[in-house]
Amino acid sequence: MATDITVRYFAGARAASGVDTETCAAGTLEELVGRIVDAHGERLERVLTACSFLVDGTQTRDRSLQLSPGAVVDVLPPFAGG
Repeated sequence: MATDITVRYFAGARAASGVDTETCAAGTLEELVGRIVDAHGERLERVLTACSFLVDGTQTRDRSLQLSPGAVVDVLPPFAGG
C-alpha cells in the first residue's frame, strides 16, 4: 500500500532532482526510487546508482524495504572529504 513519504535530497542528488524536499506516495523503497526517477529523469537515475538511503535515520541499500506511513527518506550520494 502506497503512503506519503518525505524525500530529502542532498548534494548531487539535490542538483539532479532540482528540489531539496518533496513528498511522494510509495510502499517500498524500490517503488519510491521508480517514482522519483519518473518525476526527475535520467540524470537523477544515474546519481541514484551510487546513492545510499537513510530511512527514518537508518542507512539501507535494501530497496525491497517496506516504508512506514510518514517515513522520511534521505537520498545520500557519496561525499568527498572527511
